[in-house]
Amino acid sequence: MKMRSMKKELRSYLMITLGMFIYSIAALGFLVPHKIVGGGATGLSTIIYYLTDKAIPVGIGYGLINVLLVSIALKILGPKFGIKTVFAIVIGSAFLSIMQPLIPAAFVPDKFMSSVIAGMLTGIGIALALAEGGSTGGTDIVAMIVTKYRNISPGKMIMYCDCLIIACSLVINFNIEGLMYGYVMMGVVSFTVDFVLTGKKQSAQLFIFTDKYDLVAERITAEVNHGVSVVDCRGWYSKQEKKMLIVVVRKSEATDVLRIAKQVDPDVFMTMNTVMGVFGKGFEEVKGVK
Repeated sequence: MKMRSMKKELRSYLMITLGMFIYSIAALGFLVPHKIVGGGATGLSTIIYYLTDKAIPVGIGYGLINVLLVSIALKILGPKFGIKTVFAIVIGSAFLSIMQPLIPAAFVPDKFMSSVIAGMLTGIGIALALAEGGSTGGTDIVAMIVTKYRNISPGKMIMYCDCLIIACSLVINFNIEGLMYGYVMMGVVSFTVDFVLTGKKQSAQLFIFTDKYDLVAERITAEVNHGVSVVDCRGWYSKQEKKMLIVVVRKSEATDVLRIAKQVDPDVFMTMNTVMGVFGKGFEEVKGVK
C-alpha cells in the first residue's frame, strides 16, 4: 500500500510537470510573440514584459506574481495544495524562463489561430494540474479557493477572473483586435478545462452477479480501496436467490473491478453504467448546501 501511494504521488507530480510544460508552450509559442494576453499570472507577466521593454522576462514575472497568491492559498486550501502549487509554479517559471529565448517567434503567424491553439493547450495544461490537486498559479488559485466552498465549474471561475486581466492588454496593444483575441483564447480555455476535468471526474456504477460475491467484494475492497454493497435479489428465470454487488468507482478504476471479478469467477455477469456525479466519502463533496 505504501509503494502504491508513492507511485500515485510520483505520477501526480509528473502530470503536473507535463501540464506546466504544455502551459508554457502555449504562452511562449502562440501568445507572447503576438502580444496576446490570455489572462492569469502569465497574462500579467506578458503585460509587464512589454511595459518594461522586455527587461523582465515572462518567467520571472510569473514567479513573482504567484508568491502572494500562494501565501493566501496555503492558509485557505492547506499545505498539500501549497506544496503541489509551489512545485507547479517553480516548474512553470523554469520552463518559461528557459524556453522564452528558444522561441523568438510565434509558431503560427495568424493571430486568430494562435489564440485558439493556445486556448486548447492552456486548458489542457491547467486541467492536468487541477486534476492532481495542484495549480498553474494565477487565477487558477482563485478558482480552486471558490470551488472549495461552492459547486461552480473551475473553467467559469477562471474565465471571470481573467476578463479584467485581458482588458488590461489594451495598455500594450492599443487596439480592440488584440483584446478580442484574448477573449477568444479565454473562451477556449474555459471550455477545455471543463471538458478535461469532467472526463476525469466521471464515475462508473457496476452491478456484479456472481456466486463468489464474498471473494470478489474482499478483493475490490483491498485492491481498489472502495466500498462494496451486497444486495439480495432473485433471478426470475432461474427462481434462485442471488447476491448482487453494487460498486461505484472512478471510471479509470472500473477496469480493475472488471478484471478482479473475472479472475475470481470466469462466469461472472456484470453491467456498467456511466455516472456523471457521485457525492460522498471518497468522491465529490456537496458544497454550498447547509
